[in-house]
Amino acid sequence: MLTSYEKLSVIQRTGEQFGTVTNLVEKSQMHDKAKVFARITLHPGSKVKLHQHVGRFEVIYILAGIGMVNDNGNIQQIKAGDVIFTDVGESHAIENVGDVDLEYIALVIYT
Repeated sequence: MLTSYEKLSVIQRTGEQFGTVTNLVEKSQMHDKAKVFARITLHPGSKVKLHQHVGRFEVIYILAGIGMVNDNGNIQQIKAGDVIFTDVGESHAIENVGDVDLEYIALVIYT
């Protein structure tokens, strides 16, 4: 099944997480196996707060921009091509510290 870009669900975020979430596959299509498969855009200065993954893990692939990740207390710079894996029980946060959008693909899978 093909879904054209124009028909994808796009959610506009405000506040600290200022940017967009483009759902590449709707939750109902993932047969209760995954929570999110989306392209996320964080505008400069925006961030996803530190949060723990309970009952699920997340894989993030950075497409564009520069940011910082807090990976279980280990803070590192991220850039296009980097992959972040957050396992069940682990925590992470992402912040756009650049002056262009930070874009990434996020996949959250239930365990």
